[in-house]
Amino acid sequence: MSRILGTIFICLFLISCGSGYGSPPRELENACGILQERPEYLKAFRAAERRWGIPIHVQMATIYHESSFISNARPPYRYALGFIPVKRRSTAYGYSQALDGTWDDYQRSTGNRWARRTNIYDAADFIGWYMVGSRRQLGIPLNDARNQYLAYHEGRRGYSRGSYRQKNWLIGVSRQVEQRSHKYQKQLESCRLTRRA
Repeated sequence: MSRILGTIFICLFLISCGSGYGSPPRELENACGILQERPEYLKAFRAAERRWGIPIHVQMATIYHESSFISNARPPYRYALGFIPVKRRSTAYGYSQALDGTWDDYQRSTGNRWARRTNIYDAADFIGWYMVGSRRQLGIPLNDARNQYLAYHEGRRGYSRGSYRQKNWLIGVSRQVEQRSHKYQKQLESCRLTRRA
């Protein structure tokens, strides 16, 4: 028993020491504060915007609602007997909460085999890739944070079938994504961070 406790303690210690950007930025309500604290985020969002045309504020609102800017975010476990962790609710992982299969599709499609879901550049690029696909297949404009999020969450087939219409909670979240996107857009315009070269 003491061996198990020792192993758990060592794992927790290593996780806390090596978490890096596993923790979110301090000011999640302020887009300018996020980008000032983590300048590499701005570089990643600009690169995805240049490549795919996805506005920075849409990328940021999506990441906020998917992972709260926690690089190694995962869904919670399902439990057997109420306390034994069995398996996670899905394979979603990282900033973008991309599923294993969708991430594999992204890597194949872009040739970016070394992409990691815990890397902000790769996560932003993934969001751009996915949302451009949703525009192409479903006609959703790239600045339509609400419907892009619904397609992102439900998958394009689910969105086209209207699966989200049966999920009032998801419709509510998609409205929050839209509101946060507008809020971040106004903040970014006021601090002019995104206008710098």
